[in-house]
Amino acid sequence: MSKIKSAIITGSYGAIGKAISSGIAAKGYKTTLVGRNESALRSTRDELIDLTGNNLIDFAVVDLSSKDNIKEFAESWNDKLSILINNAATTPVKKEITSKGIEMQFATNVLGYFWMIKFLHKYMTGVDDARIVNVASYWAGGLDLDDPEAKNSSYDNDDVYRRTKQANRMLTIAFADQLRKEKISVLSCHPGDVMSKLSNNLGYGGHESPGKGADTPVWCATAPELKGITGKYFEHKTEVRCKFADNRKNIMRLYEICDSY
Repeated sequence: MSKIKSAIITGSYGAIGKAISSGIAAKGYKTTLVGRNESALRSTRDELIDLTGNNLIDFAVVDLSSKDNIKEFAESWNDKLSILINNAATTPVKKEITSKGIEMQFATNVLGYFWMIKFLHKYMTGVDDARIVNVASYWAGGLDLDDPEAKNSSYDNDDVYRRTKQANRMLTIAFADQLRKEKISVLSCHPGDVMSKLSNNLGYGGHESPGKGADTPVWCATAPELKGITGKYFEHKTEVRCKFADNRKNIMRLYEICDSY
């Protein structure tokens, strides 16, 4: 086992994901970039090694909408893990369905987070100040637990995205409660508003640089003052009360729904 602290970042070649990965790698972490596009992962790794001077950057090709793919990746992991940043998200303009019949945004943006935590948290047990950061959004709401994949409404990628980001924030509470005894912190945050493929698919622009957008996720993952803090939601490096955190019954219902896939 390596004595150097390890970090995993999903969606690590998008605008915000690359900036998050750069911020983590610049702090000296052994950094693993995760996503489905091998070419983008390889070029991002090479770029970040040059940018940060950290040679301990590698990548893993993982389809984050696939339970089997994520489980296979987790089973191949052979190190302790200090930081897991769930950042990958997709916002297809037209409805897409995975090979397992799951709506793509729910599969990637929600179940991808769920499965990464479920299968990787065992490597964080016993690690001092282990943290999981779920990159969510203030643009969140509308989740229907009777129809989590929004099958019973016409597909609107912005509406579905908001639902998935609510789910991210709710699952943060569920996992914070579950992993508290293992002293693994689970936090969620809104990144900055950055021009990206994701934001463009939703019909938005972005007024902040990728580096600014990455500030809060990197801070959540590494700030010494957050050691031991869990189950909280942050915007602009400030704790904000999460309106989805109070209904534990719904939170646990969502957890059970995700666990059923």
